[in-house]
Amino acid sequence: MSENETRKDLPPAAQRALAEAEERRRLAEKNARPLPKEYGGRDGPEPVRYGDWEKKGIAIDF
Repeated sequence: MSENETRKDLPPAAQRALAEAEERRRLAEKNARPLPKEYGGRDGPEPVRYGDWEKKGIAIDF
């Protein structure tokens, strides 16, 4: 069953809500700005987002 077939089974209000959410995501991606360059910061993914609060075995805080 495709995504469109699944959406046809939903009530009209739910279909509108999904369409509005999709539009908001599209606009957010279009208007997104890249993160600024951080000097002296961590390499790799953001610790706040991924829960990596330690560096070389030592817990760090901001």
